[in-house]
Amino acid sequence: MSNEEATRQRLLRCAAEEFMTYGFEKASLRRICATADLTTGAVYFMFGDKNGLFGALVQPILDRLTEALMEHFAEDQTEDFTQYIHHPGDHDEFAATLVSALYADYDAVLLLLTKSEGSRYSGITDEIISLVELHMHSLAQKYVDTMPGKRINEYMHHWLCHLSVMAFIHLITHVRDEEEALRHVPTMFEHIISGWIMFIAEDDSDQEQ
Repeated sequence: MSNEEATRQRLLRCAAEEFMTYGFEKASLRRICATADLTTGAVYFMFGDKNGLFGALVQPILDRLTEALMEHFAEDQTEDFTQYIHHPGDHDEFAATLVSALYADYDAVLLLLTKSEGSRYSGITDEIISLVELHMHSLAQKYVDTMPGKRINEYMHHWLCHLSVMAFIHLITHVRDEEEALRHVPTMFEHIISGWIMFIAEDDSDQEQ
């Protein structure tokens, strides 16, 4: 490892501790650099600013999570809903992939979800929900198209997408052990999918109140 890479890794270790303790807004570059026995110039040279330093910690895990979601979304789009029958366990493989992505760097995910206020990542939960909604709306339309006289229940669509994301946020913030998380996820998926199948469609003649 080169001297520059060693310095970079030392800064990242000290920054992770600082952000986890104080959160992004209250974290101090001076404290980080003092702990790392470096000047603040090292941060500006290697990461640009505090946002860049925080991003170096959380962006890799966000990229892995986004990749896992996009691959799953692409597979879902091939589903033939004219003959669709849900079987328990259908999503176990994706569940394992998602848990693996989330727990690959558990501390970075916690930083992203719980310590990013004030950073350029502070709206990340809403961004993920929007990504899920965009995909699920396309899928819901394909599903509803197989039901004459039905349309998407837009409120339930939004609520179920929000629930899906928040379920995983609750998991990651309450369960530290990856094996335990893997035991919970199949039940979570069955609950979410069952709700989606039951409530995503409403009568086309129904009017919003």
